[in-house]
Amino acid sequence: MIKTRLRNRTPRGLRFAAMFEAAKGILVLTTGFGLMLLIHEDLHRAAEQILKHIHLNPASHYPLVFIDAVNRLTDWQLWALALSALLYSIVRLIEAYGLWNARQWAEWFGFLTGGMYIPLELYEIMESVTWPKVTVLTINTLIVAILAFALIQSRKPGNAS
Repeated sequence: MIKTRLRNRTPRGLRFAAMFEAAKGILVLTTGFGLMLLIHEDLHRAAEQILKHIHLNPASHYPLVFIDAVNRLTDWQLWALALSALLYSIVRLIEAYGLWNARQWAEWFGFLTGGMYIPLELYEIMESVTWPKVTVLTINTLIVAILAFALIQSRKPGNAS
């Protein structure tokens, strides 16, 4: 009984990856619901309130770019963004479920989808080094390494999934 329980135990690294993917899914889902709340609202005013809340000057360059982009959004585009957020969240939550339960399909999916961003993240850092870019690259590389290790472990004799 104890051996069976230990053999079926999901490694901590996979649990960490599962929680991270679930957090991403929940964050994007929440953002999608927030977008739905903005449908039929004054987006310009909402954008200015967001900028003021995070203490950015709405008259400076990047906040102006943000406000200009928001001013061009239509209700249909907001619906499309909200639907995209929902679909992305579903994929991430399914992946999180698979990782939590040590499913090999989820390990492969996470390894491939996480790994494909690493070259882009490296390119972005070469353009300009910022702590958010380095943080994203570090976490993504850690997750990909955890999943690579899990995949390697599953190929060893006696570890069939």
